[in-house]
Amino acid sequence: MPRILLTIVLPLALWVWAFVDCLTTPEDEVKHLPKVVWVLIVLLFPPLGPIAWLIAGKQRGFLRAAPAGAHQGYPADDRPGRTAPRGGRPLAPDDDPEFLASLKKNNKDHEDMLKQWEADLRRRERELRDRDEPEDGRKS
Repeated sequence: MPRILLTIVLPLALWVWAFVDCLTTPEDEVKHLPKVVWVLIVLLFPPLGPIAWLIAGKQRGFLRAAPAGAHQGYPADDRPGRTAPRGGRPLAPDDDPEFLASLKKNNKDHEDMLKQWEADLRRRERELRDRDEPEDGRKS
């Protein structure tokens, strides 16, 4: 049983995993060769192709290439006064002061709009009430 595991199941699992990983990897994360060539290498050379893909085919982890204008590991952000967070990770939305400020601005905008709607509703109700009441002030 261990012999079957080592000779058939493990290499097959590695081959399938490397093939799927190669297919789903974005083109900009593929190293050294075009993605199509890597897919062919993984498919045509089962014992060595998947291992080569794992070692040399894809940028992995923290050392991925940064987009133009960004530092290694940080998102590209050209807003003035914006510094990259410690540890090389982007800020979570609830930790980003600019995002929180935009939420507060949106809340204020929505509150202002709601106040305008309420004032408009009160005005319309008053107009309807005034139109329904008779001229002499008596209610029918």
